[in-house]
Amino acid sequence: MSTPISIRLTLNGTAREAAAEPRKTLADFLREDCGATGTHLGCEHGVCGACTVIVDGDPVRSCLMLAVQAQGTEITTIEGLADGDEMNPLQRAMKAAHGFQCGFCTPGFLMSITAMLDENPNPSETEIRETLSGNLCRCTGYESILKGVIGAITATNGSNA
Repeated sequence: MSTPISIRLTLNGTAREAAAEPRKTLADFLREDCGATGTHLGCEHGVCGACTVIVDGDPVRSCLMLAVQAQGTEITTIEGLADGDEMNPLQRAMKAAHGFQCGFCTPGFLMSITAMLDENPNPSETEIRETLSGNLCRCTGYESILKGVIGAITATNGSNA
């Protein structure tokens, strides 16, 4: 067993510090050591996107990143999107569109979409579909998710994708 390494980062706006073994993934660190259990683990190979979080503004598959690589970063997980009990516009739009069924893939999708909208607040439908293609959902046909994204864009800036 390796000696744990102290990791300092900002998680959802709060400075955090915890120790982790050098081989521990960021996903496991967030869930086990930081209590951010909204980050879901699906395939653990970076394919499904369920574990997507935002690291320094970029969407990252947290199952493929080591916790020690997150030293000094700013991370946003699904828990960081809402303001207390108040959902953000994307979350409200997804709820209104019935975007998800079982909910397992929801955190990863929302984090990927959030990163896309942060970079481009008015993406085309093609750009939205490209972003959605990086995450897997086994319950929907993706159309309700697309409607939710378009609804969030419309609610936020009054334009349509």
